[in-house]
Amino acid sequence: MGSVRDTMIRIIGKSDYLFFIVKYWRLRFLMRFTKGVSDEAYIRRQYQQRTGRQLHLEEPLLYNEKVQYAKLHYHDPRLKQLADKYEVRAYVKEKIGETYLTKLYGVYDSVDEIPFASLPEKFAMKLTNGSGFNYICTQKTPREIRKIKRRFRKWMKLDFYMLGREWAYQGIRNRILCEELLETDDKLGLNDYKVFCFDGEPKLIQVDFSRFTDHKRNLYTPDWTFLDEKVAYENDPQAEIRRPEHLEEMLQCARRLSEGFPHVRVDFYSIGDRLVFGEMTFYHGAGYLHFENEAFEKELGSYWNITSWT
Repeated sequence: MGSVRDTMIRIIGKSDYLFFIVKYWRLRFLMRFTKGVSDEAYIRRQYQQRTGRQLHLEEPLLYNEKVQYAKLHYHDPRLKQLADKYEVRAYVKEKIGETYLTKLYGVYDSVDEIPFASLPEKFAMKLTNGSGFNYICTQKTPREIRKIKRRFRKWMKLDFYMLGREWAYQGIRNRILCEELLETDDKLGLNDYKVFCFDGEPKLIQVDFSRFTDHKRNLYTPDWTFLDEKVAYENDPQAEIRRPEHLEEMLQCARRLSEGFPHVRVDFYSIGDRLVFGEMTFYHGAGYLHFENEAFEKELGSYWNITSWT
Protein backbone atom coordinates (compact mmCIF):
# COMPACT_ATOMS: atom_id res chain seq x y z
CA MET A 1 0.00 0.00 0.00
CA GLY A 2 1.43 3.40 -0.98
CA SER A 3 1.53 6.45 1.23
CA VAL A 4 -1.45 8.73 1.74
CA ARG A 5 0.37 11.30 -0.39
CA ASP A 6 0.66 8.83 -3.27
CA THR A 7 -2.98 7.79 -2.88
CA MET A 8 -4.20 11.39 -2.92
CA ILE A 9 -2.09 12.22 -5.97
CA ARG A 10 -3.50 9.17 -7.73
CA ILE A 11 -7.09 10.05 -6.82
CA ILE A 12 -7.18 13.82 -7.29
CA GLY A 13 -4.17 14.52 -9.50
CA LYS A 14 -0.79 16.04 -8.70
CA SER A 15 -1.70 19.66 -9.36
CA ASP A 16 -4.83 19.44 -7.19
CA TYR A 17 -2.87 17.72 -4.41
CA LEU A 18 -0.30 20.52 -4.34
CA PHE A 19 -3.11 23.08 -4.37
CA PHE A 20 -4.67 21.34 -1.37
CA ILE A 21 -1.41 21.47 0.64
CA VAL A 22 -1.06 25.18 -0.11
CA LYS A 23 -4.69 25.73 0.95
CA TYR A 24 -4.10 24.04 4.31
CA TRP A 25 -1.07 26.14 5.24
CA ARG A 26 -2.62 29.30 3.84
CA LEU A 27 -5.63 28.79 6.10
CA ARG A 28 -3.41 28.20 9.12
CA PHE A 29 -1.64 31.48 8.39
CA LEU A 30 -4.88 33.43 7.85
CA MET A 31 -6.43 32.13 11.07
CA ARG A 32 -3.47 33.46 12.98
CA PHE A 33 -2.78 36.80 11.31
CA THR A 34 -5.99 38.19 9.78
CA LYS A 35 -8.54 37.92 12.58
CA GLY A 36 -8.63 41.69 13.07
CA VAL A 37 -9.19 42.49 9.39
CA SER A 38 -12.78 43.29 8.41
CA ASP A 39 -14.50 41.06 5.87
CA GLU A 40 -14.75 43.80 3.26
CA ALA A 41 -11.12 44.90 3.60
CA TYR A 42 -9.96 41.29 3.46
CA ILE A 43 -12.12 40.46 0.42
CA ARG A 44 -11.01 43.57 -1.49
CA ARG A 45 -7.36 42.81 -0.88
CA GLN A 46 -7.66 39.11 -1.71
CA TYR A 47 -9.60 39.84 -4.89
CA GLN A 48 -6.93 42.18 -6.16
CA GLN A 49 -4.11 39.79 -5.26
CA ARG A 50 -5.81 36.74 -6.75
CA THR A 51 -7.32 38.26 -9.92
CA GLY A 52 -5.13 41.32 -10.53
CA ARG A 53 -8.23 43.54 -10.65
CA GLN A 54 -9.88 46.15 -8.49
CA LEU A 55 -13.10 44.90 -6.95
CA HIS A 56 -16.22 46.88 -7.91
CA LEU A 57 -18.65 46.25 -5.07
CA GLU A 58 -20.74 49.32 -5.77
CA GLU A 59 -21.87 48.01 -9.17
CA PRO A 60 -20.64 44.43 -9.64
CA LEU A 61 -20.94 43.05 -13.17
CA LEU A 62 -18.47 40.18 -13.45
CA TYR A 63 -19.37 36.80 -12.02
CA ASN A 64 -16.43 36.83 -9.59
CA GLU A 65 -17.42 40.30 -8.40
CA LYS A 66 -20.91 39.09 -7.61
CA VAL A 67 -19.50 36.17 -5.61
CA GLN A 68 -17.67 38.71 -3.44
CA TYR A 69 -20.80 40.83 -3.16
CA ALA A 70 -22.80 37.79 -2.04
CA LYS A 71 -20.28 37.02 0.69
CA LEU A 72 -20.89 40.45 2.19
CA HIS A 73 -24.60 40.97 1.55
CA TYR A 74 -26.49 37.74 0.86
CA HIS A 75 -27.12 36.26 4.31
CA ASP A 76 -30.06 33.91 3.89
CA PRO A 77 -29.99 31.75 7.06
CA ARG A 78 -30.72 28.63 4.98
CA LEU A 79 -27.17 28.79 3.64
CA LYS A 80 -25.80 27.68 7.01
CA GLN A 81 -27.60 24.34 6.64
CA LEU A 82 -26.85 23.85 2.98
CA ALA A 83 -23.13 24.64 3.28
CA ASP A 84 -22.79 21.94 5.96
CA LYS A 85 -22.04 18.66 4.17
CA TYR A 86 -24.04 16.66 6.69
CA GLU A 87 -27.00 18.99 7.30
CA VAL A 88 -27.61 19.46 3.57
CA ARG A 89 -28.61 15.80 3.35
CA ALA A 90 -31.92 16.53 5.09
CA TYR A 91 -32.70 19.25 2.55
CA VAL A 92 -31.87 16.97 -0.38
CA LYS A 93 -34.02 14.19 1.08
CA GLU A 94 -36.97 16.58 1.43
CA LYS A 95 -36.64 18.16 -2.03
CA ILE A 96 -35.70 15.26 -4.31
CA GLY A 97 -35.52 12.11 -2.16
CA GLU A 98 -32.83 10.18 -0.31
CA THR A 99 -32.13 7.88 -3.29
CA TYR A 100 -29.82 10.61 -4.60
CA LEU A 101 -27.69 10.62 -1.45
CA THR A 102 -24.51 8.66 -0.84
CA LYS A 103 -24.65 5.90 1.75
CA LEU A 104 -23.84 7.44 5.12
CA TYR A 105 -21.65 5.52 7.56
CA GLY A 106 -21.60 8.17 10.26
CA VAL A 107 -20.88 11.73 11.38
CA TYR A 108 -18.54 12.32 14.30
CA ASP A 109 -17.59 15.21 16.56
CA SER A 110 -14.07 13.92 17.06
CA VAL A 111 -11.62 11.36 15.69
CA ASP A 112 -12.01 9.31 18.86
CA GLU A 113 -15.68 8.65 18.04
CA ILE A 114 -14.98 6.96 14.69
CA PRO A 115 -15.75 3.20 14.88
CA PHE A 116 -13.07 2.08 12.44
CA ALA A 117 -13.68 -1.61 13.18
CA SER A 118 -17.22 -1.40 11.81
CA LEU A 119 -16.40 0.69 8.74
CA PRO A 120 -16.08 -1.00 5.34
CA GLU A 121 -12.72 -1.53 3.64
CA LYS A 122 -13.23 1.52 1.43
CA PHE A 123 -14.80 4.84 2.37
CA ALA A 124 -14.53 8.61 1.99
CA MET A 125 -14.14 11.05 4.87
CA LYS A 126 -14.45 14.80 4.83
CA LEU A 127 -14.94 17.80 7.07
CA THR A 128 -18.56 18.94 7.18
CA ASN A 129 -17.41 22.58 7.09
CA GLY A 130 -15.25 23.50 4.14
CA SER A 131 -14.04 22.33 0.77
CA GLY A 132 -11.17 20.05 -0.17
CA PHE A 133 -10.49 18.56 3.23
CA ASN A 134 -11.25 15.00 2.15
CA TYR A 135 -9.59 11.65 2.76
CA ILE A 136 -10.02 8.70 0.40
CA CYS A 137 -9.43 5.32 2.03
CA THR A 138 -9.14 2.44 -0.44
CA GLN A 139 -7.75 -0.11 2.01
CA LYS A 140 -8.45 0.06 5.74
CA THR A 141 -5.12 -0.90 7.25
CA PRO A 142 -3.78 0.06 10.71
CA ARG A 143 -1.35 2.40 8.98
CA GLU A 144 -4.16 4.15 7.12
CA ILE A 145 -6.20 4.51 10.30
CA ARG A 146 -3.30 6.14 12.09
CA LYS A 147 -2.88 8.62 9.24
CA ILE A 148 -6.59 9.38 9.13
CA LYS A 149 -6.59 10.14 12.84
CA ARG A 150 -3.53 12.35 12.56
CA ARG A 151 -4.91 14.20 9.56
CA PHE A 152 -8.36 14.94 10.99
CA ARG A 153 -7.02 15.97 14.39
CA LYS A 154 -5.27 18.79 12.54
CA TRP A 155 -8.15 19.59 10.22
CA MET A 156 -10.71 19.79 13.02
CA LYS A 157 -8.86 22.85 14.33
CA LEU A 158 -9.36 24.78 11.09
CA ASP A 159 -11.88 27.55 10.54
CA PHE A 160 -12.67 27.37 6.83
CA TYR A 161 -14.52 30.69 6.94
CA MET A 162 -11.20 32.50 7.40
CA LEU A 163 -9.92 31.35 4.00
CA GLY A 164 -12.36 33.25 1.77
CA ARG A 165 -14.65 35.01 4.28
CA GLU A 166 -17.59 33.08 2.78
CA TRP A 167 -20.47 33.97 5.08
CA ALA A 168 -22.25 30.60 4.85
CA TYR A 169 -19.30 28.82 6.48
CA GLN A 170 -19.04 31.17 9.45
CA GLY A 171 -19.93 29.44 12.70
CA ILE A 172 -20.45 25.95 11.27
CA ARG A 173 -18.84 23.49 13.66
CA ASN A 174 -16.36 21.02 12.27
CA ARG A 175 -17.44 17.42 12.18
CA ILE A 176 -16.21 14.37 10.32
CA LEU A 177 -18.50 12.86 7.70
CA CYS A 178 -17.90 9.27 6.60
CA GLU A 179 -19.69 7.97 3.52
CA GLU A 180 -19.40 5.45 0.72
CA LEU A 181 -16.55 5.79 -1.75
CA LEU A 182 -17.88 6.48 -5.24
CA GLU A 183 -15.90 4.65 -7.93
CA THR A 184 -16.00 4.21 -11.68
CA ASP A 185 -14.19 2.23 -14.37
CA ASP A 186 -14.23 5.18 -16.77
CA LYS A 187 -10.73 5.95 -18.07
CA LEU A 188 -11.30 9.66 -17.39
CA GLY A 189 -12.16 8.96 -13.78
CA LEU A 190 -15.25 10.04 -11.91
CA ASN A 191 -16.76 13.00 -13.76
CA ASP A 192 -17.98 15.81 -11.52
CA TYR A 193 -21.00 17.63 -12.99
CA LYS A 194 -21.55 21.12 -11.57
CA VAL A 195 -24.82 22.77 -12.53
CA PHE A 196 -24.90 26.57 -12.25
CA CYS A 197 -28.43 27.64 -11.39
CA PHE A 198 -29.82 31.17 -11.29
CA ASP A 199 -33.25 31.77 -9.76
CA GLY A 200 -33.92 28.06 -9.99
CA GLU A 201 -32.93 27.63 -13.63
CA PRO A 202 -29.76 25.83 -14.88
CA LYS A 203 -27.66 28.02 -17.18
CA LEU A 204 -24.31 26.21 -17.33
CA ILE A 205 -22.83 22.79 -16.65
CA GLN A 206 -19.18 22.44 -15.69
CA VAL A 207 -17.56 19.01 -15.98
CA ASP A 208 -14.29 18.28 -14.17
CA PHE A 209 -12.50 15.17 -15.44
CA SER A 210 -9.13 13.40 -15.79
CA ARG A 211 -8.35 14.16 -12.17
CA PHE A 212 -6.27 10.98 -11.96
CA THR A 213 -3.68 12.50 -14.28
CA ASP A 214 -4.24 15.98 -15.70
CA HIS A 215 -7.27 17.87 -14.42
CA LYS A 216 -9.36 19.30 -17.23
CA ARG A 217 -12.59 21.29 -17.20
CA ASN A 218 -15.21 21.48 -19.96
CA LEU A 219 -18.24 23.75 -20.03
CA TYR A 220 -21.60 22.95 -21.63
CA THR A 221 -25.00 24.54 -22.06
CA PRO A 222 -27.94 22.73 -20.43
CA ASP A 223 -28.71 21.12 -23.81
CA TRP A 224 -25.12 19.79 -23.89
CA THR A 225 -23.55 22.15 -26.40
CA PHE A 226 -19.81 22.47 -25.78
CA LEU A 227 -18.60 25.98 -24.92
CA ASP A 228 -15.00 26.72 -25.84
CA GLU A 229 -14.33 28.67 -22.66
CA LYS A 230 -11.65 28.18 -20.02
CA VAL A 231 -12.07 28.83 -16.30
CA ALA A 232 -9.09 28.06 -14.04
CA TYR A 233 -8.21 24.85 -15.96
CA GLU A 234 -7.59 23.93 -19.59
CA ASN A 235 -10.49 22.43 -21.50
CA ASP A 236 -10.38 19.53 -23.98
CA PRO A 237 -12.83 19.71 -26.90
CA GLN A 238 -11.69 16.25 -28.03
CA ALA A 239 -12.40 14.55 -24.71
CA GLU A 240 -15.01 11.81 -24.79
CA ILE A 241 -17.44 13.52 -22.44
CA ARG A 242 -20.72 12.10 -23.61
CA ARG A 243 -24.05 13.65 -22.80
CA PRO A 244 -24.92 12.14 -19.38
CA GLU A 245 -27.59 9.47 -19.45
CA HIS A 246 -29.22 11.27 -16.52
CA LEU A 247 -28.94 14.80 -17.95
CA GLU A 248 -32.65 15.68 -17.87
CA GLU A 249 -33.04 14.13 -14.42
CA MET A 250 -29.96 16.02 -13.24
CA LEU A 251 -31.34 19.32 -14.49
CA GLN A 252 -34.72 18.69 -12.89
CA CYS A 253 -33.09 17.86 -9.55
CA ALA A 254 -30.96 20.99 -9.81
CA ARG A 255 -34.07 23.08 -10.41
CA ARG A 256 -35.78 21.72 -7.32
CA LEU A 257 -32.75 22.14 -5.09
CA SER A 258 -31.93 25.66 -6.32
CA GLU A 259 -35.50 26.95 -6.17
CA GLY A 260 -35.71 30.18 -4.19
CA PHE A 261 -32.00 31.05 -4.42
CA PRO A 262 -30.59 33.79 -6.68
CA HIS A 263 -27.61 31.58 -7.47
CA VAL A 264 -26.22 28.24 -6.37
CA ARG A 265 -24.04 25.57 -7.96
CA VAL A 266 -25.48 22.08 -7.53
CA ASP A 267 -23.09 19.16 -8.03
CA PHE A 268 -23.80 15.60 -9.11
CA TYR A 269 -22.08 12.37 -10.11
CA SER A 270 -23.50 10.10 -12.81
CA ILE A 271 -22.36 6.53 -12.26
CA GLY A 272 -23.91 3.86 -14.46
CA ASP A 273 -27.63 3.95 -13.83
CA ARG A 274 -27.22 6.05 -10.68
CA LEU A 275 -27.38 9.82 -10.20
CA VAL A 276 -25.74 10.99 -6.96
CA PHE A 277 -25.91 14.39 -5.27
CA GLY A 278 -22.55 15.96 -4.45
CA GLU A 279 -22.96 19.34 -2.77
CA MET A 280 -24.41 22.83 -3.02
CA THR A 281 -21.99 25.73 -3.38
CA PHE A 282 -22.90 29.40 -3.10
CA TYR A 283 -19.42 30.83 -3.75
CA HIS A 284 -17.95 29.06 -6.76
CA GLY A 285 -14.15 29.08 -6.46
CA ALA A 286 -14.52 31.65 -3.68
CA GLY A 287 -14.85 34.18 -6.53
CA TYR A 288 -11.18 34.04 -7.50
CA LEU A 289 -11.13 31.70 -10.51
CA HIS A 290 -9.49 32.99 -13.68
CA PHE A 291 -11.84 33.41 -16.64
CA GLU A 292 -9.82 33.49 -19.85
CA ASN A 293 -12.64 35.37 -21.59
CA GLU A 294 -13.93 38.38 -19.64
CA ALA A 295 -16.99 38.65 -21.88
CA PHE A 296 -18.01 35.15 -20.84
CA GLU A 297 -17.53 36.02 -17.17
CA LYS A 298 -19.71 39.08 -17.64
CA GLU A 299 -22.38 36.99 -19.39
CA LEU A 300 -22.40 34.50 -16.51
CA GLY A 301 -22.62 37.37 -14.05
CA SER A 302 -25.59 38.83 -15.94
CA TYR A 303 -27.72 35.81 -14.98
CA TRP A 304 -27.25 36.63 -11.28
CA ASN A 305 -29.89 39.11 -10.15
CA ILE A 306 -28.59 40.73 -6.99
CA THR A 307 -31.30 43.42 -6.88
CA SER A 308 -33.84 40.91 -5.56
CA TRP A 309 -32.09 40.71 -2.19
CA THR A 310 -30.38 44.09 -1.81
